[in-house]
Amino acid sequence: MGDPKFSRAKFERPSHPWEGERIKAENELLKKYGLKNKKELWRSQFVLRRFRQRARQLQALVRTGDTQAEKERDELLRRLGRIGLLPLEGTTLDDVLALDVEAVLSRRLQTLTFLKGLAFTPRQARQFIVHGHVSVDGRRVTVPGYIVTRTEENVIVYDERSPIANDLHPARPGSQMPAPPPAPEGEEGPGEAPEPPEGGGPEGA
Repeated sequence: MGDPKFSRAKFERPSHPWEGERIKAENELLKKYGLKNKKELWRSQFVLRRFRQRARQLQALVRTGDTQAEKERDELLRRLGRIGLLPLEGTTLDDVLALDVEAVLSRRLQTLTFLKGLAFTPRQARQFIVHGHVSVDGRRVTVPGYIVTRTEENVIVYDERSPIANDLHPARPGSQMPAPPPAPEGEEGPGEAPEPPEGGGPEGA
């Protein structure tokens, strides 16, 4: 175990930093999911890499008839099902190995906040979360990369203490400003031109 004062790195930098195709693919993912920088993408890749490594280890142990490995395999599949990376039933370790990084990115709070229509863009969703405008099951969450479980997916809402919780807030998608009151009878509304006098010209000429 490492020194508790120094947390371990939660991502790994690419071994070849100047690969054109990889850089292009990373930039497309950054734009699609509204990520702040590539470190956020690398964290998701690191999470996926650990799941895949564990799946490969368990796959080898299960082939030898290890009963403990079978229990750990079932627990891993249940865990990935709870966080929405895999279906809840009928999955195998091969399904874990088939996952890609977008499966992890799609479970981030930032992504689901945008997909639920709480923000106009993924970047705005990130801003709302960081500024404390979003809550999950009544608990304010300010981490855009928070992995949302299946049970939490339907309880992502605006935090009740946030001004954006007001239906009329202009920053809120779908907000409708109240219509202006109708002008009293006999008065001209704003922007309406007065009717010309009879005769078509000044003083009836």
